[in-house]
Amino acid sequence: MATMLSYSPPRFKIAVDAHHDPLLPFLRSIKKALEASDDSASNLSNLLKDCIRNFKNNDRYRNDVRFLKIWLLYMGVSDDFESVFKEMLDSNVCTNSSSLYVWSASFFELKGRLHDALTIYQLGICRNAEPIEWLKKAQALFLNRISEIQNAASTQKVDDKESKKFEDNGINPWGTSTMDSLLKKIYPLIMKFDGYRSSTKPYTGKVALSTLKNSSRNKVIEIGGKKYHIKGCAGQGGFAQVYKANVDSDPDNVVALKIQKPAFPWEFYIYRQLDKRILDRERSSYGFAHRIHIYSDCSILICDYLANGTLQDVINSYVVLGKSMEEVLCIYYTIEMLHMVETLHGVGLIHGDFKPDNLLIRYARGDLTEDGFFSRIGPWCDQGLCLVDWGRGIDLHLFPDHILFKGDCRTSGFRCIEMLEDKPWKFQVDAYGLCAIVHMMLHSSYMEVVKKEQSDGSYMYLPKLPFKRYWNIELWKTFFTKMLNQYPHDDDRSLLQDLKKSFQDYMSSNPQLIKKLKELLSKQRASLCSA
Repeated sequence: MATMLSYSPPRFKIAVDAHHDPLLPFLRSIKKALEASDDSASNLSNLLKDCIRNFKNNDRYRNDVRFLKIWLLYMGVSDDFESVFKEMLDSNVCTNSSSLYVWSASFFELKGRLHDALTIYQLGICRNAEPIEWLKKAQALFLNRISEIQNAASTQKVDDKESKKFEDNGINPWGTSTMDSLLKKIYPLIMKFDGYRSSTKPYTGKVALSTLKNSSRNKVIEIGGKKYHIKGCAGQGGFAQVYKANVDSDPDNVVALKIQKPAFPWEFYIYRQLDKRILDRERSSYGFAHRIHIYSDCSILICDYLANGTLQDVINSYVVLGKSMEEVLCIYYTIEMLHMVETLHGVGLIHGDFKPDNLLIRYARGDLTEDGFFSRIGPWCDQGLCLVDWGRGIDLHLFPDHILFKGDCRTSGFRCIEMLEDKPWKFQVDAYGLCAIVHMMLHSSYMEVVKKEQSDGSYMYLPKLPFKRYWNIELWKTFFTKMLNQYPHDDDRSLLQDLKKSFQDYMSSNPQLIKKLKELLSKQRASLCSA
């Protein structure tokens, strides 16, 4: 029988004779808060947050196990514990210590995030965290526990009634067992895809990939016979980093390298499904992957690089000025996103991580004209957005018809209502993300949703912040009402088409609106591309 998981928050031992240690007052206050049964959770959370803010850039405590325990405690009281863990990695807190990976993996396992727990163990082993034997033993015990769970599930007989109940309750498309099953199912297929390269050995280039995170600029790495000159980091998270690179010193051949540990071929599979299912005229809205190199310790996905920034950058350009985006520009990007999601869902794909930093800006090659806006032809065909980062993509063709999902994306500000209320969902994960982005464009702030009781006793969900009086209030009210309430499970295309048409009708009602839109897009391009 495998050892049962036992995770409890780390305890503090404070030496009474310690001197000249600025961390000590915080440790004493946190210890007192933990021991006081009547103390509020918010007080503890604020103490931990203050401590982390004060010392996270202090090299003295970067490898101090006491500071690690403070981070772990904060992870335990935070709603968005995944972001806390990623921030801990980005801050290099005890990244060479096995304690970071064992304790964090145990926490994720307790939360039911088994795939993430395994990823954390493997990340620590790849980094040769010490003591490595303790880390490997902890991973082995974890795998034994998972094996027992899977064996118990496989030996349990499920009749048709129970199977139907399971389908009604939904499954987690990102869960460990689901992902493992899907990867086994698609493995014979993915091996045949153009651009798939696989090796059973670890990456052995002259420049270690682990060195890129701290200093990547102008380093050269070799992948599949090509040399990639790293020009800088384009983005990073807990398990993956994205770098801008020139291929074989050609300044006109620029790509994005996504390096992920452990190897993760799922995103490449989704990109190839986009190639097959999306029409050529729409394909540039969803990103391209040229190839993937799979190693025993990591994967390197090579994608197109767009240098125009993200929709998050556009929103931020208004936030720093204390302004909100002009309504006509909000309407334009709303039309774009509605069209993209309609197209995507129509071919049986869900993005699963729809947020503004995953939407790259595309600009027309030539000058925009007032013709072609509604039919998306001419320069308007190249103008728009490009949806990237498909690691949480869902292929509905791999699931039974009418499937519903359970599971939480754990992305603060983008968890749909169904996730928050532990209800089944399907297309809602993208629909809510779209709503959250529109709210950010309109208000320059994250969306907070309130549940309002109606006269008939039913409830309606709407954004908490009111609409500004000079906006087209009915247009936005209809949009949020339909997107946040009773969203269809099976086919959402007609809803998305109707909403898109309502915004297009408004744009066509006044020729000056498209003229103003052209000016704003030109101004945006000049401002952001020169920054």
